[in-house]
Amino acid sequence: MEEAVSYGFLSTVPILVLVLGVLITKKMLEMLLLSTLVGAVIVYKAGFFSGYIELLYGTLAGSMYQLLFLILIFCGPMIVLYEKSGSLLGFSNIVNKVSKTRNRSLFFAWVLGIVVFIDDYLNALAVAAAMRNITDRLRVPREHLAYTVNSTGACVCVIVPFTSWAAFAIGCMQEYGLDFGDYVASIPFMFYPWAAVIISLLTAIGVFPKIGPLKKAYQRVEAGGETTLPPDKSGAIPIVSMESAKDVKPVNPLNFLIPIAGLVIVMILFDNDMIHGLIAALVIQGILYIAQRIMTLTQYMNALLEGVTSMANLIFTILIAFTLAGINEKLGFSEYVIDLFTRYISPSILPALTFLICAFIAFTSCSFWALIVIGTPVFVPLALGLGVSPAILIAGIMSGVSLGSQCCFYSDAVFMTAAGTGVSNVPQVRTAAPYVLIGVAIATVAFLIVGFTM
Repeated sequence: MEEAVSYGFLSTVPILVLVLGVLITKKMLEMLLLSTLVGAVIVYKAGFFSGYIELLYGTLAGSMYQLLFLILIFCGPMIVLYEKSGSLLGFSNIVNKVSKTRNRSLFFAWVLGIVVFIDDYLNALAVAAAMRNITDRLRVPREHLAYTVNSTGACVCVIVPFTSWAAFAIGCMQEYGLDFGDYVASIPFMFYPWAAVIISLLTAIGVFPKIGPLKKAYQRVEAGGETTLPPDKSGAIPIVSMESAKDVKPVNPLNFLIPIAGLVIVMILFDNDMIHGLIAALVIQGILYIAQRIMTLTQYMNALLEGVTSMANLIFTILIAFTLAGINEKLGFSEYVIDLFTRYISPSILPALTFLICAFIAFTSCSFWALIVIGTPVFVPLALGLGVSPAILIAGIMSGVSLGSQCCFYSDAVFMTAAGTGVSNVPQVRTAAPYVLIGVAIATVAFLIVGFTM
């Protein structure tokens, strides 16, 4: 194995190009490409062109990237099948019968968000589709539905260890000798996701007060206003015409639960291997949906192909992010950062610092999965070098990433929620901001307490 060479401060240049470039241009993929090109020039100098291609081959040949590639390839079809089969909409009929008050409707929206833990996109679109007519009927401001839906997106996806988010993070951790058990050990320390989910629940059932823009939204509705914002204030973002909401009839909720149960059981039987579980879930979906004539074999196959295609952009982005990680390894970036932190940073504040740094980068750069790729090689070796439990820093990374996904103005999760609820990004984030800041304060204090009691 080629020994990594330390380039000193020069080793930070690709990351600085990435972070500053994203802050200025708001373009993640373009800046990833630029930062890898800059890194290739530093490492290979005049031979950077051939060197860059060599790095790409190395990334494609790596077992970690291959694992994540397969996870994405199989997660996409599973999500599309849920959307096109109408499995999730079966919940809507049940909830409609028991949602008699505002608080109940928001509580069931929260519960549905927890149930749909497999993917934050599916959560944002499907939960909004299932609940928005119910909450409108009960005169609940759409801003509250949007806040509830988005609070149970990425925050739930990182807490539940059987999601694509968790599987992705576990894949990134494996290079450092960590596995599924280490990720599970980090879940109790994911203070921000826990705080966000609990605050959302307490606000939904009326225990936690309505403050700031959310309070004003209720005042608007009580004064006879609409549950939706006027076009000049909402940004006039149209609600996505979802096939699962209009063209597909609701089916038995068991058609959603059984594949999930199969995924978890098979995954456990095969040493917590996500690939085994995902393939089993896809097979179960095919058997259920075709046997019940929910879809034909041709429709099932088309959904599989559509799901694979839907992951193409992410697969390419991860390829470049992993290539950047390979360049950082050649530059000795982790060793340089570990040395700096060892000299200047107390291990006691490292968990809180990890959370705040990742949250800031995620919020400003709209980078989530790529941040996991970039952050893991920095903070996990740092934890090992300083004698800090890696599980705590994994919790810090995932807490920061989930915060960014929830409240970044140009986050894909925020826009998906906007599409499903009709509340555009700016009023949506403003409504959530007071509750997000409370969650940040709680998480920071909790990470400091853990850090000083280690």
